[in-house]
Amino acid sequence: MICIFWGQIWRLTLFKMKGPNVFKAKDIMVSAVISVKPSTEAYEAIRLLVENNITGLPVVNDDMSLAGIVSEKDVLKLLYYNGEATGEVATTVEKYMTKEVVSFDENENLIEICDSFIKNHFRRVPILSDGKLVGIISRRDIIKYILHLRHKDKVMVVS
Repeated sequence: MICIFWGQIWRLTLFKMKGPNVFKAKDIMVSAVISVKPSTEAYEAIRLLVENNITGLPVVNDDMSLAGIVSEKDVLKLLYYNGEATGEVATTVEKYMTKEVVSFDENENLIEICDSFIKNHFRRVPILSDGKLVGIISRRDIIKYILHLRHKDKVMVVS
């Protein structure tokens, strides 16, 4: 009930501010994306996750098209099983990345992206333009943006 209530307020806030052309992914995406190639060594990708305090890395081909994503869950599976299930240790990102990735176009509205975060278990989504990686949006980015909008417009919610 509370989640639905907050969602309705956020949707109303966005609609009042921009009408039917609500805010788009490109309005809040992080464009300085840390990414890796499929051939990147597994432990290099893990180091990047830890050192940059991020929860996932897009995996891109040489032309910046999205090949997959390496999530903390993927890393945990790699470290926990360490090749025991298959008999081999994944030496490159390509061997343990998630290949079926939900992504959005940079012109997608934020309501669709937020709905996707609510319905799924992932924490970030790659943002594409013409099929190429141009940004990333995390759950935290959406939360910060909603709080910013509420503060900016002084939308008050009575509990």
